[in-house]
Amino acid sequence: MKEDFDVVVVGGGMVGAAVACGLGGSPLKVAVVESALPLDFSADQPHDLRVSALSIASKNILEAVGAWRGVVSRRLCPFRRMRVWETAGDTEFCSDDIDYSELGYIVENRVTQLALLERLQDFANVELMCPVTITKINYSSGAASTVELSDGRILSAKLLVAADGGQSRVRQAVGLGVTSWDYQQHALVIYIETDYGQQDITWQRFVPSGPQAFLPLTGHYGSIVWYNSPDEVARLKALPNDGLLHELAAAFPDCLGKVNAVLGVASFPLKRQHAQSYVKPGVVLVGDAAHMINPLAGQGVNIGLLDAAALAEVLVEANRQGLELDSLAVLKRYEAMRRNENLKMMTVMDVFYRVFSNQMLPVKILRNLGLGLAERIAPAKNKVMRSAMGLEGNLPKLAKGEAIIRE
Repeated sequence: MKEDFDVVVVGGGMVGAAVACGLGGSPLKVAVVESALPLDFSADQPHDLRVSALSIASKNILEAVGAWRGVVSRRLCPFRRMRVWETAGDTEFCSDDIDYSELGYIVENRVTQLALLERLQDFANVELMCPVTITKINYSSGAASTVELSDGRILSAKLLVAADGGQSRVRQAVGLGVTSWDYQQHALVIYIETDYGQQDITWQRFVPSGPQAFLPLTGHYGSIVWYNSPDEVARLKALPNDGLLHELAAAFPDCLGKVNAVLGVASFPLKRQHAQSYVKPGVVLVGDAAHMINPLAGQGVNIGLLDAAALAEVLVEANRQGLELDSLAVLKRYEAMRRNENLKMMTVMDVFYRVFSNQMLPVKILRNLGLGLAERIAPAKNKVMRSAMGLEGNLPKLAKGEAIIRE
């Protein structure tokens, strides 16, 4: 039996769930299809390896859709300072300089997802279908799409939202191409216990083998991100925890403090990928399905949540105006809001990566000068901070904490 929906969101991760929450309470009938629920949260559990640095704009989005309280009630670590340095160049950013209490929040991805899925339950117009897998996607331009599920249900969608990740099945099924390349580096993520108590700083140091980064977590815990060649990351990952502890002590700066224990390790390759178009009639891409970005500045989740906010705004307004949600004219409004903004962020991260991975002496001198100047020129420094916080550019209403659903 076929069930009719205005919007079917494929993928109930952070971005897909945020799209659905943004549409919650609207006249639109929405389905979210997800293969597995995240594990329940308990305050005495160890931190997950997968964490994100949520920007102020992301916090505003989560707050506006009613999910932020679910994050706060679980676990988060605010940070007030960011430090970036290499050899001679050094700059530190502080939220006090722009009159904010925080620059952002380190939050486990599972916590953010749970908070959003919990909020979905409050909306009568949104149905979460989970756990279920998709057996077939039928797309035809100019007609409703159908999604066949493993439990036998068939969903008809005026609009299909691809929120199913970098290897998006929806994107492939509808024939939207991507441009991509590998960075020839992997990132090793290490969950550690330190002598230091909860910290309020996230930092990144650049060395010839690649960046070294620290993200604070609650209590005496933190997350290390160690960028290196694929072979070296594989060697480090294969070490016993005591061996990796010794490598950390030898390679990382003193500001890391004494590391008491390695509690978990994971790795992933660095890849850049961008869809050649975000939309086709009746289909739209969000999050990793649309773009994968170098994780240097931790902006991947943040730009995905901005996608979700922009799409929800466009769809709610189109419905208010009596327009067809699947029309290319409506969907192009979303693409106009997000594609160039995402491309700019991806390009900045590419330049940052290539400049700081270049060991030619003139380039080293210039980048150290650049960090030194950034420390001394307050307007430029503050603009960088605001950009990292997601407060620059063409922002959707939810990112500014503004409602899009009229009560």
